[in-house]
Amino acid sequence: MRPLKGITVITLEHAIAGPFVSRQLADLGARVIKVERPGVGDFARGYDERVRGLASHFVWANRSKESLTLDVKHPEAKVILKRLILEQADIVIQNLAPGAAARLGLSYSTLSKEKPAIIVCDISGYGSDGPYRDKKAYDLLIQSESGFVSVTGTEEEPSKAGPSIADISAGMFAYTNILAALIQRGQTGRGQHIDISMLESLVEWMGYPLYYAFEGAPPPPRTGASHATIFPYGPFPAGDGATVMLGLQNDREWAKFCEIALLRPELGRDERFSTNSKRSAARAQLRAIIAEAWSTLTSEQVLARLDAAQIANASVNDMQGVWKHPQLHARKRWRQVDTPAGPVPALLPPGSWEEEAPRMDAVPALGQHTDSILTELGFSAERISQLRAEKAI
Repeated sequence: MRPLKGITVITLEHAIAGPFVSRQLADLGARVIKVERPGVGDFARGYDERVRGLASHFVWANRSKESLTLDVKHPEAKVILKRLILEQADIVIQNLAPGAAARLGLSYSTLSKEKPAIIVCDISGYGSDGPYRDKKAYDLLIQSESGFVSVTGTEEEPSKAGPSIADISAGMFAYTNILAALIQRGQTGRGQHIDISMLESLVEWMGYPLYYAFEGAPPPPRTGASHATIFPYGPFPAGDGATVMLGLQNDREWAKFCEIALLRPELGRDERFSTNSKRSAARAQLRAIIAEAWSTLTSEQVLARLDAAQIANASVNDMQGVWKHPQLHARKRWRQVDTPAGPVPALLPPGSWEEEAPRMDAVPALGQHTDSILTELGFSAERISQLRAEKAI
């Protein structure tokens, strides 16, 4: 049996952070009811049309959910939402604009008076108080505020991460906090309020550069795809124009690297390169030596040498390379997930799943489950039609 079978989650979510949390809960078997605006829905539905007309972010973060359309500004829709939460919800997740959920009567302080076991998770850019509470917060802005952009990129230009890591980090901390709250509720019978800040989530992930720059010390330099403080560690060219990624961790590996991967054993005994600090300081010189040693080799030959030397290495895959990655296929990590545009592949969530496979149901069309959910609440077909005519749903 999936561990969250029987748990119901009501979400007022959009974009990435909230949907990523609830999708992971759905993976574990929870029923997730996604409340969306009639006619529009989660605005991430319109980010792009890359998945057969559907948005890439939305397909990734919204499988296995039920879509209920409610205009929460409509008085009747507010009543329906409150009733749905009080009658069915174990967990409420929201990442609306600051204060919006509280104005709808969906704060933990309000809901817990009527339902003490409720767990409410609020996700925002900066948290529920403090001088930045009401600032708009998008992923790129939080990457900047957290210091991430300042240590990422090249010496000439800072860069953001490709994926939305501020949203993803907040989603992961929300996920673990919700699971912990469920365990605690099993012990005490009480729910709790979870206040997740994107800023705090990403700053937690910034622990290494923060401590590296402790008490006014210089931060780690921006070095592109190379490691800021360990060398050689990063991308290097092969003779066929491809790029190979490698990483050395210690002086013993450096000696093996010189002997087997470069066929230059004397470099492993060269005092100029005898410690990581010295190698890091001599980056330009060493990079030229490595490039020259591999100038007549293909990337496959370079990787073979690195494997023989037991030096950590990787190919620099593009997205098509990842879709075809032999390790993912050998471990049978791809599944099929239905969408309104037909089935698409989806990665099996990380984990062993020995008891039962994760739930990987369809990505919902906007409002697809509105009628069935309202029928569960006792609304007649006639009344549902009236609500639709009134644009409450």
